[in-house]
Amino acid sequence: MKEVIKNKKNNNKKPAKKAIKWILLLLLFCFLGFLTYGGIKLLKIKSNAIRLVDEAGEEVFKQGLTTMVYDKDGNIIASLSSEKDSYYLEFKDIPYMVRQIFLVTEDRKFYDHSGIDYKSVLRAVIELIKNEGDITQGGSTITQQLARNIYLTHEVTLSRKLSEVFIARELEDRYSKNDILEFYINNIYFANGLYGVEAAAKGYFSRSASELNLSELCFICAIPNNPEMYNPLTDMGNTLKRRDRILKQLNENGIIDGAEYEEALAQNITLNLGEKIKNNYVETFVRYSATRELMRKDGFLFKYEFSSDSEKEEYLEEYNKKYGECNSRLFTSGYRIYTSIDMEKQQLLQDTLDEKLMVDTSVNDTGIYNLQGSGVTIDNSSGYVVAIVGGRTQEYDGYTLNRAYQSFRQPGSTIKPVLTYTPLFERGFTPDSIVVDKKIAGGPVNSPNTYAGEITVRTALALSKNTVAWNMFDKIGCRTSIKYLLNMQFSHIVRQDYVPAMSIGGMTYGVSSLEMASAYGALADNGIYRAPTCIVRITDSFDNIVLDNGAERKEGKAVYEKNAALMTTDILKDVLSWGTGRSYQIKNAICAGKTGTTNDNKDCWFAGYSKYYTTAVWCGYDMPRTLEGDIIKSSGAIWQSYMEKIHEGMEMEDFEKYVKYGNERNEVETTVDRETTSTDENNDNQETTVPEETTPEETVTEHTTEEISTGESTFNGPDVTTEEETWYNENTTIYIPETSEGDGLYIE
Repeated sequence: MKEVIKNKKNNNKKPAKKAIKWILLLLLFCFLGFLTYGGIKLLKIKSNAIRLVDEAGEEVFKQGLTTMVYDKDGNIIASLSSEKDSYYLEFKDIPYMVRQIFLVTEDRKFYDHSGIDYKSVLRAVIELIKNEGDITQGGSTITQQLARNIYLTHEVTLSRKLSEVFIARELEDRYSKNDILEFYINNIYFANGLYGVEAAAKGYFSRSASELNLSELCFICAIPNNPEMYNPLTDMGNTLKRRDRILKQLNENGIIDGAEYEEALAQNITLNLGEKIKNNYVETFVRYSATRELMRKDGFLFKYEFSSDSEKEEYLEEYNKKYGECNSRLFTSGYRIYTSIDMEKQQLLQDTLDEKLMVDTSVNDTGIYNLQGSGVTIDNSSGYVVAIVGGRTQEYDGYTLNRAYQSFRQPGSTIKPVLTYTPLFERGFTPDSIVVDKKIAGGPVNSPNTYAGEITVRTALALSKNTVAWNMFDKIGCRTSIKYLLNMQFSHIVRQDYVPAMSIGGMTYGVSSLEMASAYGALADNGIYRAPTCIVRITDSFDNIVLDNGAERKEGKAVYEKNAALMTTDILKDVLSWGTGRSYQIKNAICAGKTGTTNDNKDCWFAGYSKYYTTAVWCGYDMPRTLEGDIIKSSGAIWQSYMEKIHEGMEMEDFEKYVKYGNERNEVETTVDRETTSTDENNDNQETTVPEETTPEETVTEHTTEEISTGESTFNGPDVTTEEETWYNENTTIYIPETSEGDGLYIE
């Protein structure tokens, strides 16, 4: 009996053993198959690497294709090219110190290795495994960097890394070390369309590299490590810091002695820009837009809100790196960039701005007009930018700052419709809802300093009542309201902006004309937002599509409910007929718009739209000071004159009417859930007289925080003044990040 049971157990084990054998055999086959597949793929990558080097030849290190830019009618308006051919230096002509700088900072074992840093490759593979397919780090030799810059894209994948390794080995077999170093120094990117050290020397100093001193050479050689972060035109401070680190490395490695180090460290750097990087307003914006479109195509995710400073810093580092990479392609890839720029409207906007600002022709120490302006026009049918002006016309030797997208200034009351009122209409309020205009302890005052008591929302916005905007913003909740701006890619909102003063334009850094135009464009298009760009499509030199914006832009993104946007538009029409902007109404188009000025009248704005076009205009001094006399009306005057011109011969078309609710909300009867309370509701100091319809710009009375505060106040910012004025940060004047999404250089 026991023997029978034993046999039964043995019989049960046989199928199990058999199954295990088959599983092991299957796993073995899979492993062998994986090795075979991997081996075949590896051989293919190696074969392709050799073919790339073969086909390109040595000439690939000395040439780049010119990119052409076209306006909306297909006319060439700009060309972007590198200086590889005209400024190529042979090894013997490259300054000795330049060679030493790159060897010390990039690859100290360059003359000893075979072209590959195997340890860094191994680290990259480990990172690949740890990050589930994404390589996040891995230093490269000069030969590997050359392979990547010339033959490959900058995408971070294992396949690209392996291709880089095989190409590097092939280059080492074909060329001498001196040849490879020569190729490298002549092909690295120095920002602003400059490739190679000679182009950089001429571009930034208008001299040959051989004529530059040690400090100047270290300065330009600091740029290629991260062309966006160390771009001297947008962040001289970063470039100088890296120059100092390079000098220290040269000293520590015995390339220069202590005296040379101290002398170079103490030297001031004065740029003398060459013609290569003096671009007009259209060209700078096309470069910016095209670069961001290429970033988006490569899968880069733009962010406008961060949970911590470290997250923001990490994002900006990634952004700058990717921006520099994509921007460099514009000068070597031979793209054909088709834009929406209408050169006729462009010239009209430029001429109008120049004419209206001729009232002040004073200049600063560098010869730039003190009084400046910017403007952006968007085609409402597509959301494309058709005209962009970043300042007054003049000839000068400096960098062309495009204030339309590179400068950020306080928006004043122009922020109210997009930040507070349209969100308010999504929560049951209508233009006919009753709100209370009364004095707020610790809050703003109106212009004139009177309070009307119970008024309609229409009146509050048309006459730009600061107190109502403040209260409604508080009731909606600052996070809820500000989220609308973040959804429209407002890029300079920081934690300090989450305060009641934001409701009347009190921002730490401010907004750009481009951002305001796109936000008002969303109102014009019934709540549909389209990211502002002038890029319609990009093709390669053989007319193959690289990217096409057409289909995607037709859809856009709904940031506001349609009826809410229509309500705001209806009131903004009143702004031009009897409100604060009545002086700027145009005769040949039905328009809606909003005025805005800031603390002590240091900035003036006008943003408005017809069914056809949206235009936002800013005027002010680069170094902020009070706008005197009629200058305070310059933005409105520019908008009015320009919009009349571009609407000539067009049919007058009205906006769609909003749908009236049956049960509208009244602020005096109901409340909206709010996140924080920051006003004194117990203050009974209110006027009941209806204010006169005076233009705030004409009746400005200055008040300080002490003058308007009573009781406990949660507003402790700088001066708060009258209607069309707001909190201004004196330390913020000009923001010039050629591309950056975050904090940049603030010139004081």
